[in-house]
Amino acid sequence: MNCETSLSVELPDAARFNRNVRTLRTPIECGAAFRALIAPLGFDTFACGELDLDHRERNTFYIIDWPERWTRFYTQSGLIERDPIVTELAVRHAPFTWSELRADRKLSQAGTDALNLAAASGWNEGLVVPLPTGGRRIGLVSMAGSTTVTSALRDHLALLSVCLHSHVRTLVAREGFPLPPAGLSPREVECVRLVARGKSDGGIAAALGIAPSTAHEFVEKAKRKLRAKSRAELIAVAVALAIIEL
Repeated sequence: MNCETSLSVELPDAARFNRNVRTLRTPIECGAAFRALIAPLGFDTFACGELDLDHRERNTFYIIDWPERWTRFYTQSGLIERDPIVTELAVRHAPFTWSELRADRKLSQAGTDALNLAAASGWNEGLVVPLPTGGRRIGLVSMAGSTTVTSALRDHLALLSVCLHSHVRTLVAREGFPLPPAGLSPREVECVRLVARGKSDGGIAAALGIAPSTAHEFVEKAKRKLRAKSRAELIAVAVALAIIEL
């Protein structure tokens, strides 16, 4: 799609999208609906999730609509820990584009390299929509493609992103994540859910058919991964990142 296409395409109805997306029951369905809206506007891939600006180990994806090769590169190269977009979220609180990042002489070399790699994959422009959720945690919808982002398009996509993110984060605890949330294994997530229900190590062991010592080990691993000092903090962080529901 050429860079002028998005300027001549009618912007989608945000209210209609909000109504429709809330009838969908899985993140995959929501992702497909969002992709169908942004594709005519020049964006062909996106991600949606929750970030912790103080502890990147806590970052959690709700939807990853990336080509497999990019997902593999992003997670295995270490870029997930030094993503320039995440770095910029500490100082940028309104939607911003990759063009704005490139124009900023403060962008790190790693950030420049990351944007160049994205461009090599055909993504010359991106739009990042931060969605503050309290404290140093922040929701995020990030899109990439080849387009021109006008102020009207930016504002409209920000509305669509709010609709998508607010609904998807209510689904992932039940329906699952595209990557292990904050690096937690499925068994560790199960244990965190049981901790949130007030279960002791013995209660977790009985529920899962494992030894109490094994249950304790899973809980301790989850605490380390979520940088939680206590079981109460473990529950609070897991709920804030939508990893579990209360």
